[in-house]
Amino acid sequence: MVDAGPPLVLMALGLVLWLAVTATLAGISIQVVGMIVFFAGLLWLVIELFQTRRRGTTVVRREHDVY
Repeated sequence: MVDAGPPLVLMALGLVLWLAVTATLAGISIQVVGMIVFFAGLLWLVIELFQTRRRGTTVVRREHDVY
């Protein structure tokens, strides 16, 4: 199962910083920080999806001994 919670939270935080905050802090653009955080979350989500897809499902069969 994909653990998509943390990447989605990171993406939401990045979008808020990118689109809703218009402040500048000591020469650092909060919008650029928001873009970076958003794309980091997006990359994290894509990596999670590919790792889960690659793992797939494994079926383990045990044979019983006949006495």
